[in-house]
Amino acid sequence: MQVLVVGGGGREHALCWKLAQSPLVKKLYVAPGNAGCAAVAERVAIQPTQIDVLTDFVHSRRIDLTVVGPEVALVGGLVDRLTKLGLKAFGPTKEAARLEGSKSYAKALARTHNIPSPDFRVFQSLPPALTYLERAAHYPLVIKADGLASGKGVRVCSDEAEAKEHLLDCFERGRFGEAGARVVIEDFVKGTEASVLVVTCGKTLLVLEPARDYKTALDGDRGPNTGGMGAVSPASLPPETMTRIEEKILIPTVHAMAREGHPFKGVLYAGLMLTPAGPRLLEYNVRFGDPEAQPTLARLKSDLVPLLLGAVDGSLDQVTPVWDERKAVCVVLTSGGYPGEFKRGFAIHGLEAAAEDPDVRVFHAGTERKGERIVTDGGRVLNVVGLGATVAQARERAYAAVKKIHFEGMHYRTDIGAGL
Repeated sequence: MQVLVVGGGGREHALCWKLAQSPLVKKLYVAPGNAGCAAVAERVAIQPTQIDVLTDFVHSRRIDLTVVGPEVALVGGLVDRLTKLGLKAFGPTKEAARLEGSKSYAKALARTHNIPSPDFRVFQSLPPALTYLERAAHYPLVIKADGLASGKGVRVCSDEAEAKEHLLDCFERGRFGEAGARVVIEDFVKGTEASVLVVTCGKTLLVLEPARDYKTALDGDRGPNTGGMGAVSPASLPPETMTRIEEKILIPTVHAMAREGHPFKGVLYAGLMLTPAGPRLLEYNVRFGDPEAQPTLARLKSDLVPLLLGAVDGSLDQVTPVWDERKAVCVVLTSGGYPGEFKRGFAIHGLEAAAEDPDVRVFHAGTERKGERIVTDGGRVLNVVGLGATVAQARERAYAAVKKIHFEGMHYRTDIGAGL
């Protein structure tokens, strides 16, 4: 079969790497991909936002399965367009993708269907939001741009001054564009973060092994939020906690979407805070997490294609994924200045040396090829995944590989997986 992966980040390189191993895949395309994807797939110069062009490509090339990586293409309705043409696409419809595309929609759904989540208020202009801050009885508060902001629209504000700054970024300075035209102000909850992904056909739920994501830019969970600075798979969660997550959050969400007339197919990602009172839903994503997908797919021993087709065709109950029992630690290497402004085009050195270890996978994110050189072409540049019998061993291998790589301004957290 012919398969197209839509997207160009580290998640998409990991998807291409895994799909290329399937005996079912005869031809693999990626749009637009990156320098790493080019080793296993044919790159196509189409952006995820070009819904019409992508639809024409899939239709004209008779692509058997389209795997949509980034949320922007899902919220843009790519799956709807392809499905109407009788073409198979992995991912939710435009309406179902609102779980990620609108935080206020997701929060309202959780409230309506008694899915445990922090209390919240929604604001569509600056004055009432400022009034709310003035009357707030406690801090910190979490302020979220309602729409898609590449993981940068969420800020944990420790006091009123910091909260006001983020509101000004959203409403007056337009830092997040239309995504910041509405904001959610949410109660802050303490605990341990975890990410649980479930593949679903709208009826059957297949829960993947949980991961832990590291969102902030600096060690010790400090600094601004990013799209993700690293991840560990699997996250160690007690069986009773996983049962509670499934029964109180995942299953009710899928049932709620069906009842509201928007059945969910694809990957549902629940970003959670594990509190003393039980798991609390912080956010939904409607696709494989990035960078959670990289260590998760590095541990998937079975074929990925039947899993994806099971969600599309409704045959997910016939699929049983097989996992590598080892742990995986993913360290993200970023451009200097990320998640703020950064420069591109710096030569990357040491990629071959880093990949020499058979227990290391190097997934490209923001990279491009210029002649004989591979150069930086994004904020998150590379994802280095180490595998080991323990988290400590996986972490040691990942960071040993990281030390072999260099590009100007390279930044990474040094505490991914520490203490686990």
